[in-house]
Amino acid sequence: MAVSMYQISVSIFVRQLGGVVICLKKAQALYAEKKYDESTLLCYRFYPDMFSFAKQVQIATDHARNCAALLAGLEAPKYEDNEKSLAELIARVEKTIAWLNTVKPGQVDGSEDKTVTVKMRDREMNFTGLELLQNRSLPNFYFHITTAYNILRHNGVEIGKRDFMGAS
Repeated sequence: MAVSMYQISVSIFVRQLGGVVICLKKAQALYAEKKYDESTLLCYRFYPDMFSFAKQVQIATDHARNCAALLAGLEAPKYEDNEKSLAELIARVEKTIAWLNTVKPGQVDGSEDKTVTVKMRDREMNFTGLELLQNRSLPNFYFHITTAYNILRHNGVEIGKRDFMGAS
């Protein structure tokens, strides 16, 4: 049986973002219990030229929405990058999951050879659907959720692989 584009894109985004929600909720509980200032976590970065924790989560949701929309021939919802709390980041991820769940397999399957254009500030990049997924969207998505996970771990949030994978 062949694997469908939907199974290797939208299904993965939904499952992994579910893991992000689990991790964010554990961070929220820890920060509430210890009375830590959430803004220190949202602004945290490993190195000065890296994006903040909040930006890591924002970019991950952007990659998931934009990839699914391009593959399905839809307009991706646009979100402001203005989250100032863990609750707002959780809401953003949950809103992304809810939108992804509206995308149906029939809208994405068969998009492997479809030409898609990614518009960036100063240029456009053309891909086939499979190239977009394999060479741009999934690597970027995993990079940003992994970096967010590592920032949470570094800041004392007790999460593990099962949380990251959305298995808890």
